[in-house]
Amino acid sequence: MTGIPPLVLDRSSRVPLSAQLADALRAAVAAGTLRPGDRLPSTRELATALRVSRTVTAAAYDQLLAEGWAGGRRGVGTFVAGGPGAVVAAAAPGPAAEPAEQPLVDLRAGSPCLEVLDRAAWRRAWRAAGDGAPDARPESAGDPDFRRAVAEHLLRHRGLGAGVDDVLATGGTSSAVAEVARTLPPGSRVAVEDPGYQRVVGALRCAGVDVVPVPVDDDGLVVEALPPDLAAVYCTPAHQYPLGRRMSAARRLALVGRARAGGWWVLEDDYDGELRYDVAPLPLLGALGPDVVVHLGTSSKILTPTLGVGWLVAPAPLRAELLARRTATGIRPARAGQRVLAALGASGDLARHLRRLRREMAGRREQVRAAVAAAGCRAEGDPAGAHVLVPLADPAVERALLAAAAVQGLALDGLGRHHLEDAPDRRAGLVLGFAAPSRAELERALPVLTAVLRRHGGAADVGQVRT
Repeated sequence: MTGIPPLVLDRSSRVPLSAQLADALRAAVAAGTLRPGDRLPSTRELATALRVSRTVTAAAYDQLLAEGWAGGRRGVGTFVAGGPGAVVAAAAPGPAAEPAEQPLVDLRAGSPCLEVLDRAAWRRAWRAAGDGAPDARPESAGDPDFRRAVAEHLLRHRGLGAGVDDVLATGGTSSAVAEVARTLPPGSRVAVEDPGYQRVVGALRCAGVDVVPVPVDDDGLVVEALPPDLAAVYCTPAHQYPLGRRMSAARRLALVGRARAGGWWVLEDDYDGELRYDVAPLPLLGALGPDVVVHLGTSSKILTPTLGVGWLVAPAPLRAELLARRTATGIRPARAGQRVLAALGASGDLARHLRRLRREMAGRREQVRAAVAAAGCRAEGDPAGAHVLVPLADPAVERALLAAAAVQGLALDGLGRHHLEDAPDRRAGLVLGFAAPSRAELERALPVLTAVLRRHGGAADVGQVRT
C-alpha cells in the first residue's frame, strides 16, 4: 500500500471492520499523514493488503465518499478530499492544497450558554459599573452592592436567607475552596466526590491538604463512606458533577449531622443550582446547617467567566478568618466584575436572563437526550443543569469514541478524567454538555453524535454501571 500509513484492524472488537477502517483513514487525514489529493488504493488492493473482504473496503470508501473525506473520478481512482465540504483535488495538477482546518463543535460540560445573553443588557451593565467612582481603598469582603445583589439572588432563586454581611465576594468556586483550605491545619484531609470536579481537587492540593475520594451513587455523596478524621467535605449536592444526580434529603441531613459531630466544614458547590427544570430544588445544605456549611456560587456557569466573580456564604468565625487573611496578604477578588453583576441584578436583567436560560437549556437537554436515544444509548441525570451522562461499557470504548468524535469535528468529554488517580471504582461514559455551542451548531452536531454513538457507543448495561 504505497503512500498509505499502517492501518490496524481489531478483529476481536464489536466495531465493524468497515467502520474501523473508515475511522483509521479519517484519523490519518486529520493527522496530516494523508493529504488532499493523495490517491487511495483500489478497494481490491486494500482488501488484499489488509486480508479482509472487498465488501469491507468498499463499505469504508462509500462512507468516506458520503461524508466528503474522499472523492472519486471514474477511471481515475479515489482520492483524499480533506474532510466534509472540502474540494476534491484529485485531478488537479501540481502540489496538493493543505487540508482546511475542521472547526470543533464543543459538547463538553462546564461552559455557559452565551447565545442567550442579552448583549444590550451586558453593555448597559458595564456602563453602569463604570459610572461608579474608582475605589480609594480595597474592600476585602467585596463590593457592597455586589454583596447585596448576591443576597437578593440567593433568597429569590435558591431559597437561602443570607444577610449582606454573611456574603463574601470570591474569584470563583476554585479560588474560594483554596481560600478555605488555607485556613485548615497542616496535614488536614478533605473528602471530595469521586468522580468529581478535578479543578477543585487541584486547588485543594495546591493549598497543601490531602484529598480523599468518596464514592457517589444515585442519592449523591455516600455519607456512610466518609472517614472520621476529616477537616472538610466538598460536594455538589444540587447537581452532582459530573454524574448529574442530586443529593437526597436524607443524605443532606446525614451529612450536616456528621459535620457537626466531627467538627468539619461542608463546602457546598452550587455551580448551576439555578438551572432546574422539573420541581423546586431541595433545601440547600447552607440552609440546613448554616453553622457548618460554606455555600459557594459562581457567575461563570450562569453568565460568563469574563466577570471572574463568585460568592461565599460562611459561618461568622470562618468569614472573620478569611477577611483577616485577605487583609494581611492583600489578596482579594477584583471589583470590576462584581460591579457588573450588581448592575445586572439591580436592573432586573439578571432575573430575566435566568428565565431565558432555563427555557433554552431545558429545550437543548431534550434534543440531546433524543439524539442519544436514537443511537440506542441512554442519557442519565436529573432534569437540571447543562450536561447529561451517557454510560459506556469500559474505558477502551470511551477512548475510541472520543477519538472518533474528534475526527468528525466534535469535542467530547469522557467520564474517566473526572476520577482521582487512585480511585478504586472507575467508570466510563460521556459527560455531554449542551450550553457551549450555538443552537445552529448544536443542531448540526447532534446527528453526527448519534452516528458516532451508534458506531462506537458500546453502551453499558443497566446492571453494569452504578448511577
